[in-house]
Amino acid sequence: MFRLVLLGPPGAGKGTQARMIAGKYSIPHISTGDILRSNIKEETPYGVEAKGYMDKGELVPDELVIALLRTRLDEEDCKTGFLLDGFPRTVAQAERLDNYLKKRGCRIDMAIELDVAEDILLKRMVGRRVCRVCGATYHITHMPTRIEGVCDICGGETYQRADDTVETVHNRFIVYHKETAPLLDYYQTGGILNRFDGSKDPETIFESIVSVLGA
Repeated sequence: MFRLVLLGPPGAGKGTQARMIAGKYSIPHISTGDILRSNIKEETPYGVEAKGYMDKGELVPDELVIALLRTRLDEEDCKTGFLLDGFPRTVAQAERLDNYLKKRGCRIDMAIELDVAEDILLKRMVGRRVCRVCGATYHITHMPTRIEGVCDICGGETYQRADDTVETVHNRFIVYHKETAPLLDYYQTGGILNRFDGSKDPETIFESIVSVLGA
């Protein structure tokens, strides 16, 4: 099975591809954000510690994030493979991950990058609308609700997230490339980075990824 890392700027479609890849290869889709939320909700020792940082508006330290990730990767369903989404974000994190996997006698098989130009990301994210009640996602152009401002699923109000404004998206794009460029070089040097055109439709992107990974 495969041990994969999924990379790409905000709005690149990582969540969609992660679900499709995980489904095809029967491997767990592991999001560090989901792990954090789960541990906070269950009030585990790690979750309580993480919440302390988040409540103060501080980043959760690498040591804690990695400890949470190790706990998840040690679970039975990860023994034959996994797909990491949202981690690593830095070379230091990637090195820690590689060292951990090396001790288990395995390694990352492929780093998948979804490459999307900023102008396309702006159109995607600025036009995104989310239901306040059920969290369903829409787009004012590509996937509008039947009634403007009303969720098709539950009837809740749809809204534009604060981080989906032009200025915020632009800043997130800059931060992503500043932080991630060295990470992409790290995986490129390791010979496991594969770039895919994230501007294409999800099915086409998925088919391209599968063609590289194999059936």
